[in-house]
Amino acid sequence: MFNANNISGHILTLLIFFPILAAFFVLFLPDKKQTCFYKQVALGAALIEFVFSLHLICHFVSESSYFQFSQFKHWLPEGTGIHYIVGVDGFSLILVLLTTSLTVISMLSAYRTVKTNVRGFLALLLILESAIVGSLVSLDVLLFYFFWEISLIPVYFMIGVWGGKNRIYATVKFFVYGVIGSLFMLVAFIYLYHMCFVISGHYSSHLLDLYAISTQLPFSTQCWLFLAIAFAFAIKVPVFPFYTWLPDTYEQAPAIYTLMSGVILKIAAYGLVRFAICLFPQAAAQFATPILILAVIGILYGALIAWRQKNARRIMAFSSLSHLGFIIVGIFAFNLFALQGALYQMVNHAVTAASLFILINFLNENRGTFDIDKFGGLAKVLPWFAFFFVIAAMGSVALPSTGSFVGEWLILIGTFQTHPVLASAATLGVITGPSYVLWMTFKILFGPITQHENARISPLGKAEVVQLICLSAAIFALGFASPLVLNQTQATLSRISETMTHQIPYISSLTLNGIEIEKVK
Repeated sequence: MFNANNISGHILTLLIFFPILAAFFVLFLPDKKQTCFYKQVALGAALIEFVFSLHLICHFVSESSYFQFSQFKHWLPEGTGIHYIVGVDGFSLILVLLTTSLTVISMLSAYRTVKTNVRGFLALLLILESAIVGSLVSLDVLLFYFFWEISLIPVYFMIGVWGGKNRIYATVKFFVYGVIGSLFMLVAFIYLYHMCFVISGHYSSHLLDLYAISTQLPFSTQCWLFLAIAFAFAIKVPVFPFYTWLPDTYEQAPAIYTLMSGVILKIAAYGLVRFAICLFPQAAAQFATPILILAVIGILYGALIAWRQKNARRIMAFSSLSHLGFIIVGIFAFNLFALQGALYQMVNHAVTAASLFILINFLNENRGTFDIDKFGGLAKVLPWFAFFFVIAAMGSVALPSTGSFVGEWLILIGTFQTHPVLASAATLGVITGPSYVLWMTFKILFGPITQHENARISPLGKAEVVQLICLSAAIFALGFASPLVLNQTQATLSRISETMTHQIPYISSLTLNGIEIEKVK
């Protein structure tokens, strides 16, 4: 008999491991099947995963800031204090849903873009989805680190095998940056694990236990641990000046990875809040201003450098640096409005970037280039392409009625309350940002058709149309229906904001079906 409560008790484990099972199923399908069949199976698995994730939003209690749908099991021997503990609150809930929905969009791209080693690529994409979901729901720092590192593996092979002509250089650069940052975070987690025993008398890597003991450490120790953890996430966001891996990765990565990158980069922003700020709110307050300055530099620098690029993917890379700078400003403004805007902008950027990547990748498939000087006048021959491109551009420049407008507005009004000078400087990004997007839009869509190959570009395929309709609808839905998203996160973000503002330990608990579960000791 169907029982929603039983499903709630295991839904997160299902969301983590179902894509892995599907990946192995795709790998071991008979070789004689056509590639289209493999793509259909992988798409079906992604759709099922998305349907599973809807259970979270249907049964989530938005008034609670506690971690819900919790589950814990013994992982390593009991005395080690290391367990399998998962749960979601309003912060992670939105990002889990973003992950499952964008995976479906990415799978649709496979119908046109993946032509070699199809099964391997689809399996890696499913494993990547599993690692991302695992990172977002892990409440044990060792478990989080496990999924965080696992997410590097599929990306490594996706870029290294299916990337562009300079893919090896981009792959090594991406991997080295990621691993070096992760090592600092691992050292910090091990030290916290040891200090938990020193302070409380028992070992634990349970995040809630570490929240309780972290603020009891000497302030200088808190600062060093905060810097170690924040450094790992700052590389992956990326925060200026740790961005140099991003343009090469965007330029050389396969088309489907670029769609998922909108989620991958957000795990790092999520980690900054969950593991750096909530563990060490006093140290975070100490370094907030320098980090805000770097973020504002990233906003302006990213926009100005994007304006000078000719390669559409490199434009998107520096555009992401600028947009992610706004998210970092929202996080370190230590204001509830700004924090709400930061989370909302994580969703908006992922949606608008995915839409632009689909359109840019479509051009490359037809012309074999990302050079925007090779285009021009496409609105005359591809009216639907131009229609969707303009909508994506509207979302990217945060035009009123789009979700990005709501996100940037919340970030700026929140930051003005705590750091008015830096907020004023960040506002310049609202001016410089549209410059490169509108310039790219004009170069691609308008003007005369100077190259005859552009007159013969085939129209958008059915898969692209379905993707772009969904993403375009989301751009405006996020603009007009923001309360539907923000209400789900209000309680959680209020609790996080209170921790940041008053620099007090983050207090939460695990709940299942509204009942508090005793913490694992």
